[in-house]
Amino acid sequence: MVRKHDDRVLAHDELLRFVERFALLLTSSGLPRMPARVFAYVIAEDAERYTARELAEGLRVSPAAISGALRVLVQSGILARDRTPGERSDHYRVFDDDVWMAIGSQRLELLSFWEDGLDEGIKLLGPTRPGGRRLMETKAYFEFMSEELPRLYKRWHQRRKALFPDDA
Repeated sequence: MVRKHDDRVLAHDELLRFVERFALLLTSSGLPRMPARVFAYVIAEDAERYTARELAEGLRVSPAAISGALRVLVQSGILARDRTPGERSDHYRVFDDDVWMAIGSQRLELLSFWEDGLDEGIKLLGPTRPGGRRLMETKAYFEFMSEELPRLYKRWHQRRKALFPDDA
């Protein structure tokens, strides 16, 4: 398969080589291998929506591998699942046009969750024990990030708007 975009021709094999390299970066950040491959494909390939079958064919993998990867990506809020009335197949797309901001925002919610979880250990160990101090420092870090990340996201939104005015 060959895609033509902006007067450039990109062979499908070249796209897949990039997808594999980018997926390796994503897996080094903790995303499982097949979900990383699917996500890398979805953000790099030109279509806006995909069926599971199209993803399996595009990545040259089994439908079963795609099914599990899609479940992970949808549950984590990275991809969205839609269905057009009257169609039998679900379609998958990037959850948000500003996907990295959406992923970052999810992490912000996790920080609050983790802060709450640390309270029990801090009470149990107290501030004078080394473990208690490390837990307190961890909570302070999460609190700091919870305060700072919204400002950083606002700055990113402004930069994104300047870089990609048609998307804003």
